[in-house]
Amino acid sequence: MKKRILVVYTGGTIGMVMTDAGYAPDSGFERKMRDAQNDWPEVGAALDWSWLAIEPPIDSADMTQRHWLEMRDRIVAALAQEAHDGVVVLHGTDTLAYTASALAFLLRGLPAPVVLTGAMRPAGQPDTDAWGNLFGSMLAHREALSPGVHVYFHGRLLPGARVTKLHSDLDDAFHVLRPESLPLQPLRQQIPFDYRTRVQEVKLAVAPLYPGLRAEVLRALLSGGVQGAVLECYGTGTGPAGDAALMDVLRQAAAHGVVIVGISQCPAGRMAPGQYAAGSLLRQAGVLPSGGMTREAALGKLFCLLGAGVSAADMAFWWECNLCGEHGQ
Repeated sequence: MKKRILVVYTGGTIGMVMTDAGYAPDSGFERKMRDAQNDWPEVGAALDWSWLAIEPPIDSADMTQRHWLEMRDRIVAALAQEAHDGVVVLHGTDTLAYTASALAFLLRGLPAPVVLTGAMRPAGQPDTDAWGNLFGSMLAHREALSPGVHVYFHGRLLPGARVTKLHSDLDDAFHVLRPESLPLQPLRQQIPFDYRTRVQEVKLAVAPLYPGLRAEVLRALLSGGVQGAVLECYGTGTGPAGDAALMDVLRQAAAHGVVIVGISQCPAGRMAPGQYAAGSLLRQAGVLPSGGMTREAALGKLFCLLGAGVSAADMAFWWECNLCGEHGQ
């Protein structure tokens, strides 16, 4: 029996066409996809698919929280109306890892697996990688995919909550630098969200630590109603703990309800805040350590927890929990 796949088109390089200003998103991709499928007979033999376009198609550099929420709503509504065995999301590569992480949380508990893919070159180019990625992501559903969000790229299936884009020009652009996930913990408390939860947009910030960062710069970033921030720390989670003014900014922000989470700036880094005194002082200032989470996963998790109404007081507990495989070893 054929499996039924929902294909969700958001735009991105995979469907772009050349314009006077350069490559731009185009709305005519479904027809191109059906024509290209003639060269992939195994797709038609194994799968039936339906089309869902989120209009207007965008360059993924324009992706926002609102788009994430619309994707979640449209996917959930489509699957409620008609049964599907899986979902494929066509997305631009620049922010694909961010969307994969956000959807991993927003679609937690969805019974159908979701696979994101895209292309480094438009489908209209002779040397495109578009069809291999697109039809490969669809054929991945022939096997028993685990529930949750995945990324299919360059012949590999990757966990959506831990993937990151490492290359801007190579076909093998996406990688998981901490490949082993920590086990998902059994929890006595019910996780405060799943794919049916109404999530609101959230004011978030991302701040890298760097030599010479001044307290007033960080204060300006954390002001103006920011609800949460991802602080990119050095190495295993250290920072300028000797800068009393900067530490005071972090303490004051945390005291006023801003949830500040720390990640490592190292691509394959992991937070170990007790290893150095400087890391321990950041923790004491209110920075929650994120283990081996990527920037994309930390931002997506912070968005979903805060957007679902989790309080700053409860955030420390849920931040340590491995909810969607986001904590890589």
